[in-house]
Amino acid sequence: MNKYKIAVIEGDGIGPEIITEGIKVIDKISKLNDFEIEWVKYPHGSDRYLATGELITDETLHEIKTNFDAIYLGALGDPRVKPGIIENGILLKARFYFDQFVNLRPIKLLEGVDCPLKDKKPEDINFTVIRENTEDFYVGIGNRTNIGKTRQELEVVRSLYSAKFGLDIETQGSEIAYQIGVVSQKGSERVIRYAFENAKKQGHTLVTAVDKANVLSDVYGLWREVVEKVSKEYPSIDHEFNYVDAITMWFVKQPEHYQTVVTPNMFGDIITDLGAMIQGGLGLAPGGNINPNGISMFEPIHGSAPKYKGLNVANPLATIWAGALMLDEIGETKSSDAIVKAIEKLIVEKKVLTKDMGGTNTTSQMGDEIARLLEE
Repeated sequence: MNKYKIAVIEGDGIGPEIITEGIKVIDKISKLNDFEIEWVKYPHGSDRYLATGELITDETLHEIKTNFDAIYLGALGDPRVKPGIIENGILLKARFYFDQFVNLRPIKLLEGVDCPLKDKKPEDINFTVIRENTEDFYVGIGNRTNIGKTRQELEVVRSLYSAKFGLDIETQGSEIAYQIGVVSQKGSERVIRYAFENAKKQGHTLVTAVDKANVLSDVYGLWREVVEKVSKEYPSIDHEFNYVDAITMWFVKQPEHYQTVVTPNMFGDIITDLGAMIQGGLGLAPGGNINPNGISMFEPIHGSAPKYKGLNVANPLATIWAGALMLDEIGETKSSDAIVKAIEKLIVEKKVLTKDMGGTNTTSQMGDEIARLLEE
């Protein structure tokens, strides 16, 4: 019998409720398919931060890295805490600590889901977005210059601006803010190669690379060069380039064109929310933060919805689907597929649905029904 140890961070708002249902479903399929999960909960989130000032420590992350196979995350965010503190101090810290350089998002319209796009069917919306997860404009290199910052820093920014545009930046106002995007050859190459390998695994014949090289040519020019280099290793897979603004249009107009999409960090953050909408909404959108050779973390991509906390009304399907992604990553592919099929059957039957999907059932009833369907 295969045995796995999973760290659980329930998080904030509806996080504990939806994670409970994800665990319920995985426990059911583990019994049916003869493997075992040991769940260990960590109390990190807004409540702990407000009580102790602690986010997540390097000691905790080291413990997870040493002893666990994956992380199952509920949701993070609370109106009592300034935006960015919890997200940066827990979610992004974990992504960087574990070097989870791939953000994996299946964009799949399930049978029975009402698609907001006219005449589009499940066979038209079934692709994967692979987002670089540790570089680009999310590396945190930036500042605002006249809020206790040094004069030397301001002079550096002024000189760069002057060299580029021939203007004195101080004539534009009394304060400036800047953010630096970093795209490295190594960082690009590993996520692009992962995308081509994903395409190969799924039998895809096309990889679409996203950028904005027509404007940000230095940063995304390098990205394009790496795509061209890696593509030569996969002669049976075609590749193309889409500007990020264009791909938002084509996701809506012709989603059936896409198979595997690979994108830098910030653009991927944007287009995967559009992807979530065309597949039926955030309640059906799972995500994985992947290190193929280390600890990966799985979560729904929706927020913590604090106003619904404790009401047992939240849709747990994205979390349950994220659990299926986790099982696939640790090697239990048969069980992963069974969970996705059970989700699809539940939607087709329309007997047990939460309010956001037109039903009257609770979070826990939805989890119970998925677990029941696994036995059929």
